[in-house]
This record gives sequence, C-alpha cells and structure tokens, in this order.
Amino acid sequence: MRLLIDEMWPRFVAQALRERGHDVVSVAERHDLRTRPDAVILAAAVAEGRVVVTENAKDFRPMAQAELRAGRPYPACIFTDDQTWLRTRSGARAGGRLVTALDALLTSGEDVEGELWLSPID
Repeated sequence: MRLLIDEMWPRFVAQALRERGHDVVSVAERHDLRTRPDAVILAAAVAEGRVVVTENAKDFRPMAQAELRAGRPYPACIFTDDQTWLRTRSGARAGGRLVTALDALLTSGEDVEGELWLSPID
C-alpha cells in the first residue's frame, strides 16, 4: 500500500515510514501539492494509486462519496481525528504514534478499501 500523508502531519511522518521501507510521501514535501485544495490532493492520490492519510474527513468523505456516485471506485482514505491524535506544536508526540500505527498497518499487508479510522497502538 502506498500512502500520501496530508499536510496537517509533519514531514517526518513520511520520512520515518520511508526509513522503515514503505512507499510514503507527504503533501508538505511536494511543491505541486502543498497548499492546494483537497480535491487536488485526492485526485493526485488516486492517479498515483496512493491512500490519503488525513484528519480532514469533513472534506474528503464527501469527495470520495461523489466519486462512488459517479461510478468510479471509492478512493481509499485513512482518517485520524484531532482528539485521538493530539498534536503538540512540533507534532512530535502524535506524529511518532502515527508512525507506529501506520507502520503496523503497512507491515500487516492489509489493504484499505474505502475508509479506515486509524487507532493508536499504545
């Protein structure tokens, strides 16, 4: 599974996952995607065969549902929420927990179809 990490998460999340052997990029690392509308992010993920990791379910869910209504596959999304994944200003605490949870998911070989709400591994 290939991931595209939305820009609310720090770059080190994608970097740490790459160091563990996973195919992961961050919106924050991509000049063509940084600060772009969510529709552009989702379209890039679909075109590249990537699963979006975001806490922005409010915007991504309706876009994914619109794809399904249009007869296209539901784009895969991994959702986090800002209550479970509290971030410090640097993002370090929750970012490290996110790396651990995503690494476990990626290592499991499990595919995400549709959407998945990610839970921390404590």
